[in-house]
Amino acid sequence: MTGDERIPRARGLSTWTTRRWLRVGVAVSLTVLALLGVTGAWILGRTASISDSLVDVKSPALTTSIRLESALLNQETGIRGYGLTGTPDFLKPYRQGLADQKTYTATLSELLQGDRAGLRDLRAVQDAVETWQDRFARPIAASPAGAPSALATERAAEGKTAFDKVRASMATQQDGLRSGRVRARADLASTMKVRNWLFSAIAVLIAVLAGVVFDALRRGITSPLERLGADARAVADGDFARPITPTGPADLRQLSGEIDSMRQRLVRELEFSEEARLRLDEQSTELQRSNAELEQFAYVASHDLQEPLRKVSSFTQLLQRRYGGQLDDRADQYIDFAVDGANRMQTLINDLLEFSRVGRVHHAHQSVDLNAVMKRSLSALSVGIEEAGAVITRDELPTLVADPTQMGMLWQNLIGNAVKFRRPQEAPKIHVSAEQDGGLWKFTVTDNGIGIAPEYAEKVFVIFQRLHTKDAYHGSGIGLAMCRKIVEFHGGTIFVDPEYTGGTRITFTLAGEPSETGLPSAAPEEERPAVPPTP
Repeated sequence: MTGDERIPRARGLSTWTTRRWLRVGVAVSLTVLALLGVTGAWILGRTASISDSLVDVKSPALTTSIRLESALLNQETGIRGYGLTGTPDFLKPYRQGLADQKTYTATLSELLQGDRAGLRDLRAVQDAVETWQDRFARPIAASPAGAPSALATERAAEGKTAFDKVRASMATQQDGLRSGRVRARADLASTMKVRNWLFSAIAVLIAVLAGVVFDALRRGITSPLERLGADARAVADGDFARPITPTGPADLRQLSGEIDSMRQRLVRELEFSEEARLRLDEQSTELQRSNAELEQFAYVASHDLQEPLRKVSSFTQLLQRRYGGQLDDRADQYIDFAVDGANRMQTLINDLLEFSRVGRVHHAHQSVDLNAVMKRSLSALSVGIEEAGAVITRDELPTLVADPTQMGMLWQNLIGNAVKFRRPQEAPKIHVSAEQDGGLWKFTVTDNGIGIAPEYAEKVFVIFQRLHTKDAYHGSGIGLAMCRKIVEFHGGTIFVDPEYTGGTRITFTLAGEPSETGLPSAAPEEERPAVPPTP
């Protein structure tokens, strides 16, 4: 076979999958084992057949032949004694011999079925016995008892010759049976020798076959899988530059190729992720710088705005006190507008500063008893609660890891809103409940106030969003926005329950541990450099 002829065959074998290799290997192994099993069964059957023939036919036939000879000798002895003496007792062994002859002859006929030579010898014995009995035994046995038989004396020589033929035929038969037994023993010995050699060869062949199968599995499956596993572990440990070497059958090589494709994709994804991370780091750095500038701007702006607002408020109030009543009503109204606007702007700036400080200045997470925080909040709101005649009830509140200042701001805004947005001529009734829901705590603040329409359920949490005019309800529109910021800073959510129609029910959750996103990104306000007020 030329090299060009071997290449297509090699390529054909290289396309075989693990399943095909296993099927071919199993088929070949089963074929070899079947052939070995058939050969072993044949040799075992041959050994058993020879052994059975020797034990059940050859040896019993020789023994029966010897017994048949003994029965014939008993007949000859009994007839000869009866013929010489006429004593009836001599006929007993003769008659017993006849019965034994019949039995042994039938046994031999059965044992020698299929043995032509043995049956031929048996017929020769039967013919010789029949001749002796016809010419000598039966006539003498029929002679009257009490006196010697003249026929015995007359046919003595003939009887001896006839019985000698019986002896000769018996000897021939027994020699044939002995020869057959000897041949059977020799055949059994040689067959057992072949059997032993065959089973030894079968054992060696099975061991070789097992070794071949084991080596084939090791080379074709185990080693490629071990190499694939080693490469995969190396990639999993971070060596993404290590290629996956395809080895073994076609399907294992395909699997190696797919894993290598996945590795290459991971490499591309990691490169992209690294680039994205670098961009995010740059953006984060820029964002931190921008936040620091915005915080500095808010800090400076708050101080710079406070001073002119105080001046505007102070001078307009002085103008009101000095010239009140001296000007017309429209001038007094303008002065009132200016004083009110300055005060509201000052309140708005203070609220905006408090909103910006949530999660930035107040971030001292610690174990906080919300019952104690609630008591302090109610004490701070005691004047408004007393004026409104509000009735406040609450469940037992838990102890959580949170910022105590922010928790106080949360309760003050929620309770303060429930007291402020009450129905006219109706005392506020407020209930605070708490229940654990998995890893979170669920709180509700329920009141009997004016309520919030479903279409405004999200709008109320947006900063500076007001649903009423400042003449109806005072405030800056920051309270609920600050509540959402505090709750989300502590890993929870807050929303208005749209199914409650008897007032307003605000539900929020708090985590037992602080949120990772709640960490401040800038220095606390105490560490910032003081900015002198504008003169």
